Amino acid sequence: MNITIFGLSISSSWGNGHATIWRGLVRALIEKKHTVTFFEKNVPYYAQNRDYYGIKGLNLILYNSWHEIELTAANVLNSADIGIVTSYCPDAIVASELIQCREVPLNIFYDLDAAVTIKQMQNGVRPFYIGKRLLKDYDLVFSYTGGEVLDRMQTELAAKEVFPLYGCVDPLIHRPVNGSQNYRSDLSYLGTFAEDRQNALNILFIEAAKKVPQQKFILGGAQYPKNLSWCDNISFIDHVPPSEHSLFYCSGKFTLNITRRAMAELGFSPSGRIFEAAGCGVPVITDYWKGLEQFFKPGEEIIVVNDTEDVLRSLNMTEADRKSIAANAYRRVLKDHTAECRIEEFERIIREF
Repeated sequence: MNITIFGLSISSSWGNGHATIWRGLVRALIEKKHTVTFFEKNVPYYAQNRDYYGIKGLNLILYNSWHEIELTAANVLNSADIGIVTSYCPDAIVASELIQCREVPLNIFYDLDAAVTIKQMQNGVRPFYIGKRLLKDYDLVFSYTGGEVLDRMQTELAAKEVFPLYGCVDPLIHRPVNGSQNYRSDLSYLGTFAEDRQNALNILFIEAAKKVPQQKFILGGAQYPKNLSWCDNISFIDHVPPSEHSLFYCSGKFTLNITRRAMAELGFSPSGRIFEAAGCGVPVITDYWKGLEQFFKPGEEIIVVNDTEDVLRSLNMTEADRKSIAANAYRRVLKDHTAECRIEEFERIIREF
């Protein structure tokens, strides 16, 4: 198939989780002989933090304004079998209108932020990437979040057909490697700053670090306020590029996952970081969210915590138990949660649709 995507970013993972996911999905699509063109607006903050090293076969088109590439996009869409628009795409609405205008056989919206979309609509705010007709004009909607969100996208956003397409890991990028002293830690956390994650970060990471000053904690992520108070045993790195994610994860004994509030409340929305860390063979400590058991078995493949003391108990786990959980999660992620798995799901849904 010839697939055209209008997305947030694939060239820079700075401050967003879309790029890493798309790199794995696009690679898997191309390896299955599909043709992929990706349109990305060349915004300054991504241009200044570009960590993309290329995907053989991908036609990436960076543009400064929609007017600049509208004719190019129309020409590309003339031969497309599928047109995909994603959440947070700066030109989502006009891109969708162009896909319809060019009569592309299949018009898809992929909401990689479905929990946030639903919460905003619930609060009376229509996200900028959702037009006045909501999702009526898309033939098919994929959602990064499952559970009740799938029904709500139909009832509240007028989607015709909705299917989950969860996060995943690219096993060629996120894999076990030898660690580095630069990233050595007893507990690591990799994630962009989000206000609705900060309370959990304080409880599960910062307070835990304060209780065990002899242990080393490391946090990697963009957009953190400069006035946050850390403690001496926490190292902070402003941005860890995907090329060093494996090194970052594999240098620590455990890594922490914290779920954004909307995703935790609605459930069935696993962070891509969980799959990435598990794919690196590192045990994951996570807060609980509804539907977690669908992806990993608590206590066997993942460690679930509620408070600071739970984190400290996890850090004192025996080495045998730590390695067992890591190995179980590694096997599970390779079996069920790779980019190849997701593209097989994507193809099956397209065929049956």
